[in-house]
Amino acid sequence: MFSVSLKTATRAHFPLTPGRGLRSVVLRQFHRSAKCQEHYLNANAKIFDKVVLNPDPPASNRVVLVDFYAEWCNPCKMISPLLEKLTSDATVKTGSGRSLDLVTVDTDTEFDLAAKYQVRALPTVIAFKDGKQVDQFVGALNEAAIRHFLGKL
Repeated sequence: MFSVSLKTATRAHFPLTPGRGLRSVVLRQFHRSAKCQEHYLNANAKIFDKVVLNPDPPASNRVVLVDFYAEWCNPCKMISPLLEKLTSDATVKTGSGRSLDLVTVDTDTEFDLAAKYQVRALPTVIAFKDGKQVDQFVGALNEAAIRHFLGKL
């Protein structure tokens, strides 16, 4: 989706023509609107803090799902595509009507984050609202169970 803003041309855009002065021309410029959902794949601690723990707008109207996974984990490989699909769909909202963002964290490289949030089994998915942990589930759920989980948020 794009929004359009109009801007009046300056001399740099259209120089003076002899005997006519500056021509008045309106140019269209396209600006990309913010996406409804964001995906931060393989986030490090800095990105995690910026995206997940930031209670300020625009994050305040979203729920951030954090998927703690490992490359060698087969259940993680099953649930990751479902989480990406659901968080990419603009029609999927939480029970509170908030949009969803997805952050994935590889526990093999970001073991300090995994330890901080007491990840003891994979996959672990933790939901955050306004920078605070609100709910979680452990294990590979099917799509219906994930939708039910999102409906509680």
